[in-house]
Amino acid sequence: MVCRAIGLLVATCCLAAAGHPGAASASPVPPVSERAQAAGLVDVRTVVPDAVIDLRYATAENFVGVPLYPADARCLVHESLAPGLATAAARLRDSGDVLVFWDCYRPHGVQVTMFEHTPDPAWVARPGRYARSHTAGRSVDLSIVGADMATDFDDFTPRALAYATDGVSAAAQANRARLREAMAAGGFSVYAGEWWHFDGPGAAVDRPILDVPIN
Repeated sequence: MVCRAIGLLVATCCLAAAGHPGAASASPVPPVSERAQAAGLVDVRTVVPDAVIDLRYATAENFVGVPLYPADARCLVHESLAPGLATAAARLRDSGDVLVFWDCYRPHGVQVTMFEHTPDPAWVARPGRYARSHTAGRSVDLSIVGADMATDFDDFTPRALAYATDGVSAAAQANRARLREAMAAGGFSVYAGEWWHFDGPGAAVDRPILDVPIN
């Protein structure tokens, strides 16, 4: 399997050290910042060591067209998501599949920039007075490495709907269902408007806005 890195960090080097494709290298994951620790955020690679990290917002390959994260951004999630992500990854790992993470914790300021660029709540959440979902570190955008899902990340068309059938092949529908089932086993629910977006427990709860660096 050829792993793809887009000018960023990738947690896998296509090793088979763990007995399956996409196993992570033995390199230790650096500790997160003190502010991230205080907010209960952890690096997803400590939870899913074979994860591929492809943070699109740290590159120009996103709907805004410019990098929104620093080049050394990390995929951070709230620690409450850790057991569920480990469960989901294990389910997929049994069939030789690996998760690729496209977005994790998202700073509030980035959410503001996104909404200013695309002020459509159907596709971009309107920033508010509180942190929820990505801005609270309690949602993730992800896929299965190499799987046909019919669309790429942040495809703002009807084909991106989680349960879309028009223009979505039977194979892609099955792959989406496989991803949903694995994530559901970990306690995550898919956002109906985006097949790649999954909310963890408490994602919709209003919380104080975080101001945590993601590198």
